[in-house]
Amino acid sequence: MTQARRPTAVSLFSGAGGFDLGIEHAGFDVLACVEIDKHCCNTLKLNAELSNHNNRRVYHTDIREIDAMQLRKEMKLRRGSLDLLFGGPPCQSFSLIGYQSGLSDHRGLLIFEIPRFARELRPKVIVMEQVKGFLSANGLDGSRGGAKRELVAELESLGYSCQIQVLNARDFGVAQSRERVFLVAARTRRQFEYPEPTHGPSEQLFGLRPFTTVADAISGLRAPTARGGDKSVSDSHVDVTPERDRERISFVATGSCLAKSDAPPSVKGRLTAKDTTKFLRLDPSRQSNTLRCGEIFYHPTEDRYLTPREYMRIHSYPDEYRLTGPIRGRSGQVRDLDQHRQVANSVPPLLAMAVGEAVMRVLDTTDSCK
Repeated sequence: MTQARRPTAVSLFSGAGGFDLGIEHAGFDVLACVEIDKHCCNTLKLNAELSNHNNRRVYHTDIREIDAMQLRKEMKLRRGSLDLLFGGPPCQSFSLIGYQSGLSDHRGLLIFEIPRFARELRPKVIVMEQVKGFLSANGLDGSRGGAKRELVAELESLGYSCQIQVLNARDFGVAQSRERVFLVAARTRRQFEYPEPTHGPSEQLFGLRPFTTVADAISGLRAPTARGGDKSVSDSHVDVTPERDRERISFVATGSCLAKSDAPPSVKGRLTAKDTTKFLRLDPSRQSNTLRCGEIFYHPTEDRYLTPREYMRIHSYPDEYRLTGPIRGRSGQVRDLDQHRQVANSVPPLLAMAVGEAVMRVLDTTDSCK
């Protein structure tokens, strides 16, 4: 009996592959990934090899340098045959904790790479992930919300119907409260429907599974390897805490932050009462705050920073998934993305899988390419 063809997908702005992994687990065959960071590309290549996806292409380049027609020909895709084009363009110009420069920042303009690829590939469905600030980001004309309107207008001009919704990763089994915008553009006869939450608070379950907690996510791990320790360890469970930081961390109560601790002024530095998300020790009984690139959260009970593997657990990566690249010491810097930031930048796989499964439900009603 001939095995049914898996729907095909191409990933843009692939990062460490969280979005790709979720889409793959939803049943898609991810044919190619495009990513500019070398460490992320090595991560993508390693996991493609480990999962026997040896035919998957990983393009290590600036996406603006790729000829979409050439990429289509290299993958031997007929125009209009691709099922899904997806990706999460850089969010810095839209982030509410940044300068919110919108499309006046060259990174903001990268969102228009999605319709550029769509114009050539003509995928049946497009999915884009972004931070919530995208909804109000200024457009090229400086108008509030213009970025969203301009992107939607471009996709609609290609024949796509667009829907936008904010989803929280914790509602889909991720041990993290992480709200992100998803834009789905489809050429379908039936309207796309976003996935319904599968998890909820224990006091209001109504058939839902309880939220996944930090303790649920990181329990069962062995003690982390000390930085510079056993070089044969490749699971990213490495403690990068400098000794001088352990004392500072010891002042912070579970679920609280350094600014609210009884640490002396010499330890608190310039922190104020408003700095409630900085130098945070996670509460094991709740979901983590959104993982960010700027800092690493403290372990719930131990006086140390979380390891990259614990970040991966909180983000819903399976243990068999491997990261490559440096693990940055808290007092040092590295070029490109270190392992903590590879995780924080990525889409949680369980959330990506829920969106991917929703896309699957409309593919059989997708109009043929015109």
